[in-house]
Amino acid sequence: MHSTARYQPGKGTLGNVIVIGHLSDIHIDGGERSMQRARRVTRYLAGLPVPVDVVLATGDLADHGAAAEYEGVRDVLDIPVPVLVCPGNHDVREPFRKVLLGEPASDAPINRAHRVAGAFFAMCDSSVPGADDGYLADETLDWLDAELTAAADLPAFVCFHHPPVVLGQPFIDRIRQSGAERLSDVVGRHPNVVALLCGHAHTPAASTFAGRPLLVAPGVASTLMLPFEGDTLLDYDQPTLIAFHILDDDRRLTTHYRVVR
Repeated sequence: MHSTARYQPGKGTLGNVIVIGHLSDIHIDGGERSMQRARRVTRYLAGLPVPVDVVLATGDLADHGAAAEYEGVRDVLDIPVPVLVCPGNHDVREPFRKVLLGEPASDAPINRAHRVAGAFFAMCDSSVPGADDGYLADETLDWLDAELTAAADLPAFVCFHHPPVVLGQPFIDRIRQSGAERLSDVVGRHPNVVALLCGHAHTPAASTFAGRPLLVAPGVASTLMLPFEGDTLLDYDQPTLIAFHILDDDRRLTTHYRVVR
Protein backbone atom coordinates (compact mmCIF):
# COMPACT_ATOMS: atom_id res chain seq x y z
CA MET A 1 0.00 0.00 0.00
CA HIS A 2 1.37 3.40 -0.97
CA SER A 3 2.80 5.29 1.99
CA THR A 4 1.41 8.72 2.84
CA ALA A 5 4.35 9.80 4.99
CA ARG A 6 6.03 11.90 2.29
CA TYR A 7 2.92 13.86 1.33
CA GLN A 8 2.67 17.37 2.75
CA PRO A 9 -0.23 19.83 2.84
CA GLY A 10 -0.63 21.99 -0.24
CA LYS A 11 -2.91 22.67 -3.14
CA GLY A 12 -4.46 19.77 -4.96
CA THR A 13 -3.33 18.47 -8.33
CA LEU A 14 -5.84 20.74 -10.08
CA GLY A 15 -4.78 23.89 -8.25
CA ASN A 16 -7.23 24.96 -5.57
CA VAL A 17 -9.47 21.95 -6.25
CA ILE A 18 -8.88 18.82 -4.16
CA VAL A 19 -10.04 15.55 -5.73
CA ILE A 20 -10.70 12.54 -3.48
CA GLY A 21 -11.20 9.04 -4.82
CA HIS A 22 -13.36 6.99 -2.46
CA LEU A 23 -13.84 3.23 -2.57
CA SER A 24 -15.08 0.77 -0.01
CA ASP A 25 -15.92 -2.86 0.72
CA ILE A 26 -13.51 -4.61 -1.62
CA HIS A 27 -13.76 -7.79 0.51
CA ILE A 28 -10.52 -9.41 -0.67
CA ASP A 29 -10.97 -13.11 0.11
CA GLY A 30 -8.10 -14.80 -1.69
CA GLY A 31 -10.21 -15.54 -4.76
CA GLU A 32 -9.82 -14.18 -8.27
CA ARG A 33 -13.17 -12.42 -8.40
CA SER A 34 -12.57 -10.05 -5.49
CA MET A 35 -9.05 -9.24 -6.69
CA GLN A 36 -10.23 -8.59 -10.25
CA ARG A 37 -12.99 -6.24 -9.16
CA ALA A 38 -10.70 -4.33 -6.82
CA ARG A 39 -7.91 -4.12 -9.40
CA ARG A 40 -10.38 -2.78 -11.96
CA VAL A 41 -11.01 0.19 -9.68
CA THR A 42 -7.44 0.85 -8.58
CA ARG A 43 -6.07 0.54 -12.12
CA TYR A 44 -8.68 3.05 -13.24
CA LEU A 45 -7.61 5.43 -10.49
CA ALA A 46 -3.91 4.92 -11.21
CA GLY A 47 -4.45 5.50 -14.93
CA LEU A 48 -6.35 8.78 -14.76
CA PRO A 49 -4.76 11.48 -16.96
CA VAL A 50 -4.71 13.79 -13.93
CA PRO A 51 -4.24 11.85 -10.69
CA VAL A 52 -6.56 12.26 -7.77
CA ASP A 53 -4.99 13.81 -4.68
CA VAL A 54 -5.87 10.98 -2.31
CA VAL A 55 -7.77 7.69 -2.27
CA LEU A 56 -9.85 6.61 0.73
CA ALA A 57 -10.69 2.95 1.38
CA THR A 58 -13.36 2.92 4.08
CA GLY A 59 -13.34 -0.59 5.46
CA ASP A 60 -14.13 -4.22 4.78
CA LEU A 61 -10.86 -4.46 2.93
CA ALA A 62 -10.51 -8.15 3.77
CA ASP A 63 -13.44 -10.57 3.82
CA HIS A 64 -12.40 -12.76 6.76
CA GLY A 65 -9.61 -10.68 8.31
CA ALA A 66 -6.85 -13.19 7.50
CA ALA A 67 -3.25 -12.05 7.13
CA ALA A 68 -3.05 -13.55 3.62
CA GLU A 69 -6.08 -11.49 2.59
CA TYR A 70 -4.38 -8.31 3.78
CA GLU A 71 -1.36 -9.17 1.66
CA GLY A 72 -3.76 -9.12 -1.29
CA VAL A 73 -5.22 -5.83 -0.07
CA ARG A 74 -1.75 -4.32 0.20
CA ASP A 75 -0.99 -5.42 -3.34
CA VAL A 76 -4.20 -4.13 -4.89
CA LEU A 77 -3.95 -0.75 -3.11
CA ASP A 78 -0.35 -0.20 -4.20
CA ILE A 79 -0.96 2.71 -6.56
CA PRO A 80 1.04 5.93 -7.06
CA VAL A 81 -1.20 8.20 -4.98
CA PRO A 82 -1.72 8.39 -1.20
CA VAL A 83 -4.13 5.69 0.01
CA LEU A 84 -5.75 6.09 3.44
CA VAL A 85 -7.54 3.18 5.11
CA CYS A 86 -9.76 2.34 8.04
CA PRO A 87 -11.25 -1.00 9.18
CA GLY A 88 -14.78 -2.34 8.79
CA ASN A 89 -16.73 -5.14 10.43
CA HIS A 90 -15.11 -7.82 8.25
CA ASP A 91 -11.63 -6.62 9.16
CA VAL A 92 -9.56 -7.86 12.10
CA ARG A 93 -7.44 -5.28 13.83
CA GLU A 94 -4.29 -7.31 14.57
CA PRO A 95 -3.48 -8.48 11.01
CA PHE A 96 -4.85 -5.23 9.54
CA ARG A 97 -2.40 -3.27 11.65
CA LYS A 98 0.53 -5.64 11.09
CA VAL A 99 0.23 -6.17 7.33
CA LEU A 100 -1.19 -2.85 6.10
CA LEU A 101 0.37 -0.44 8.59
CA GLY A 102 3.57 -2.28 9.47
CA GLU A 103 2.87 -1.97 13.19
CA PRO A 104 2.89 -4.46 16.07
CA ALA A 105 -0.32 -6.45 16.42
CA SER A 106 -2.85 -4.89 18.78
CA ASP A 107 -6.62 -5.01 19.22
CA ALA A 108 -6.89 -1.29 20.05
CA PRO A 109 -8.97 0.89 17.70
CA ILE A 110 -7.11 1.84 14.52
CA ASN A 111 -7.39 5.63 14.24
CA ARG A 112 -5.10 7.63 11.97
CA ALA A 113 -4.89 11.32 11.06
CA HIS A 114 -3.50 12.52 7.73
CA ARG A 115 -2.85 15.87 6.10
CA VAL A 116 -2.89 15.54 2.33
CA ALA A 117 -3.18 18.18 -0.41
CA GLY A 118 -4.28 20.89 1.99
CA ALA A 119 -7.03 18.85 3.67
CA PHE A 120 -7.27 16.83 6.87
CA PHE A 121 -8.57 13.26 6.96
CA ALA A 122 -9.50 11.47 10.19
CA MET A 123 -9.68 7.74 9.46
CA CYS A 124 -11.69 6.40 12.40
CA ASP A 125 -12.27 2.83 13.53
CA SER A 126 -16.01 2.18 13.87
CA SER A 127 -15.58 -1.59 14.02
CA VAL A 128 -16.58 -3.63 17.05
CA PRO A 129 -14.57 -6.88 17.27
CA GLY A 130 -16.86 -9.85 16.71
CA ALA A 131 -19.87 -7.75 15.67
CA ASP A 132 -21.33 -6.48 12.39
CA ASP A 133 -22.70 -3.20 13.69
CA GLY A 134 -20.50 -0.23 14.45
CA TYR A 135 -19.63 2.10 17.31
CA LEU A 136 -17.01 4.78 17.87
CA ALA A 137 -15.32 4.06 21.21
CA ASP A 138 -14.91 6.89 23.69
CA GLU A 139 -11.16 6.88 23.08
CA THR A 140 -11.80 7.27 19.35
CA LEU A 141 -14.10 10.25 19.87
CA ASP A 142 -11.61 11.87 22.27
CA TRP A 143 -8.87 11.34 19.69
CA LEU A 144 -11.07 12.76 16.91
CA ASP A 145 -11.97 15.84 18.94
CA ALA A 146 -8.30 16.59 19.65
CA GLU A 147 -7.20 15.99 16.06
CA LEU A 148 -9.94 18.22 14.63
CA THR A 149 -8.89 20.96 17.03
CA ALA A 150 -5.27 20.65 15.89
CA ALA A 151 -6.37 20.83 12.24
CA ALA A 152 -8.79 23.73 12.70
CA ASP A 153 -7.20 25.66 9.82
CA LEU A 154 -7.82 22.88 7.27
CA PRO A 155 -10.97 21.53 5.62
CA ALA A 156 -11.58 18.24 7.42
CA PHE A 157 -13.17 14.93 6.46
CA VAL A 158 -14.27 12.44 9.11
CA CYS A 159 -14.12 8.93 7.67
CA PHE A 160 -15.22 5.55 9.01
CA HIS A 161 -16.95 2.37 7.87
CA HIS A 162 -20.46 2.30 9.39
CA PRO A 163 -23.05 4.96 8.47
CA PRO A 164 -24.46 6.64 11.59
CA VAL A 165 -27.90 7.21 10.01
CA VAL A 166 -30.77 5.14 8.64
CA LEU A 167 -30.42 4.74 4.86
CA GLY A 168 -33.77 3.07 4.08
CA GLN A 169 -32.48 -0.48 3.63
CA PRO A 170 -33.57 -2.56 6.65
CA PHE A 171 -30.72 -5.07 6.46
CA ILE A 172 -27.96 -2.44 6.57
CA ASP A 173 -29.88 -0.15 8.93
CA ARG A 174 -29.88 -2.89 11.57
CA ILE A 175 -26.07 -2.94 11.55
CA ARG A 176 -25.36 0.77 11.25
CA GLN A 177 -23.26 2.81 13.68
CA SER A 178 -24.92 3.29 17.07
CA GLY A 179 -24.20 6.00 19.64
CA ALA A 180 -24.28 8.55 16.85
CA GLU A 181 -25.36 11.44 19.10
CA ARG A 182 -21.85 11.37 20.63
CA LEU A 183 -20.28 11.78 17.19
CA SER A 184 -22.75 14.55 16.40
CA ASP A 185 -21.59 16.46 19.49
CA VAL A 186 -17.97 16.24 18.37
CA VAL A 187 -18.68 17.28 14.78
CA GLY A 188 -20.81 20.17 16.01
CA ARG A 189 -17.79 21.66 17.79
CA HIS A 190 -15.72 21.79 14.61
CA PRO A 191 -16.94 24.00 11.76
CA ASN A 192 -14.02 22.89 9.58
CA VAL A 193 -15.62 19.46 9.08
CA VAL A 194 -16.72 19.48 5.44
CA ALA A 195 -18.32 16.02 5.30
CA LEU A 196 -18.44 12.54 6.77
CA LEU A 197 -17.44 9.70 4.44
CA CYS A 198 -18.19 6.02 4.96
CA GLY A 199 -18.89 2.64 3.36
CA HIS A 200 -20.56 -0.56 4.67
CA ALA A 201 -23.84 -0.08 2.79
CA HIS A 202 -22.64 -1.45 -0.59
CA THR A 203 -24.67 1.23 -2.33
CA PRO A 204 -23.89 4.81 -3.36
CA ALA A 205 -25.88 7.09 -1.08
CA ALA A 206 -26.03 10.67 0.12
CA SER A 207 -27.58 11.94 3.34
CA THR A 208 -26.81 14.41 6.11
CA PHE A 209 -25.47 14.09 9.64
CA ALA A 210 -24.93 16.82 12.22
CA GLY A 211 -25.72 19.36 9.53
CA ARG A 212 -22.98 18.08 7.20
CA PRO A 213 -23.07 15.87 4.11
CA LEU A 214 -22.83 12.14 4.82
CA LEU A 215 -21.59 10.40 1.67
CA VAL A 216 -21.52 6.63 1.28
CA ALA A 217 -19.15 4.94 -1.16
CA PRO A 218 -20.48 2.05 -3.26
CA GLY A 219 -19.32 -1.46 -2.47
CA VAL A 220 -16.72 -2.72 -4.94
CA ALA A 221 -17.44 -6.41 -4.22
CA SER A 222 -21.23 -6.24 -4.63
CA THR A 223 -24.24 -3.93 -4.62
CA LEU A 224 -26.93 -3.92 -1.93
CA MET A 225 -30.38 -3.73 -3.46
CA LEU A 226 -33.12 -1.56 -2.02
CA PRO A 227 -36.40 -3.08 -0.73
CA PHE A 228 -38.47 -1.76 -3.63
CA GLU A 229 -36.07 -3.29 -6.20
CA GLY A 230 -37.08 -6.88 -5.45
CA ASP A 231 -36.15 -9.79 -3.20
CA THR A 232 -32.44 -9.94 -4.02
CA LEU A 233 -30.28 -8.62 -1.18
CA LEU A 234 -26.82 -8.47 -2.76
CA ASP A 235 -26.28 -8.29 -6.52
CA TYR A 236 -22.84 -9.60 -7.47
CA ASP A 237 -23.27 -8.84 -11.16
CA GLN A 238 -23.60 -5.07 -10.90
CA PRO A 239 -20.52 -3.22 -12.25
CA THR A 240 -17.95 -1.79 -9.87
CA LEU A 241 -18.42 1.80 -8.75
CA ILE A 242 -16.41 4.46 -6.95
CA ALA A 243 -17.04 7.98 -5.69
CA PHE A 244 -15.16 11.18 -6.48
CA HIS A 245 -15.46 14.01 -3.97
CA ILE A 246 -14.34 17.40 -5.30
CA LEU A 247 -13.62 20.23 -2.85
CA ASP A 248 -13.23 23.70 -4.33
CA ASP A 249 -11.54 26.72 -2.80
CA ASP A 250 -14.86 27.90 -1.33
CA ARG A 251 -15.01 24.58 0.58
CA ARG A 252 -17.99 23.50 -1.47
CA LEU A 253 -18.09 19.75 -1.94
CA THR A 254 -19.45 18.00 -5.02
CA THR A 255 -19.66 14.21 -5.32
CA HIS A 256 -19.77 12.13 -8.49
CA TYR A 257 -20.35 8.38 -8.60
CA ARG A 258 -18.63 6.56 -11.45
CA VAL A 259 -19.12 3.10 -12.96
CA VAL A 260 -15.79 1.38 -13.67
CA ARG A 261 -16.04 -1.37 -16.26
